Amino acid sequence: YLNGQLVSNLDDDELALIRNREIGFVFQTFNLLPRATALQNVELPLIYGGVSSRERRERAAEALRAVGLIDRASHRPNELSGGQRQRVAIARALVNRPSLILADEPTGNLDSTHGEEVMSLMGQLHETGTTIVMVTHSQAYADYSQRIIYLFDGQIVSENIQKKFKL
Repeated sequence: YLNGQLVSNLDDDELALIRNREIGFVFQTFNLLPRATALQNVELPLIYGGVSSRERRERAAEALRAVGLIDRASHRPNELSGGQRQRVAIARALVNRPSLILADEPTGNLDSTHGEEVMSLMGQLHETGTTIVMVTHSQAYADYSQRIIYLFDGQIVSENIQKKFKL
């Protein structure tokens, strides 16, 4: 079940729709289109979702505002710092207002200052009710989480539950 909907019996098209609507993806390498502006990169999931161009622009701007980058909307990825690129990638993950964000090493290519910015943003998202599943090799960033599951060779070896997401 994902957000109350049984997904195990859905066909490929239905699963693609669910992924687009319910899951936001944040990649370690950002996966931004180099010739597209920050705003255009954030709009991408909305294009696939069939959202009108006017609503796409409004929602993409809203997502960039949420990550503090509305002033960089017209910049291309090569004109942004690593932290800014990751925040654009997070805005893209948020633009469909998903119930779940899957983040693969979202701080992996960032220095500690930008890593802290991303983790702070993840904490804010968590506070608004978004579920975040994050993969990290950093114990410091794992410590932000409410629940930490340690894996070794694909097997769960231990688990820690904390009371609150560290902001």
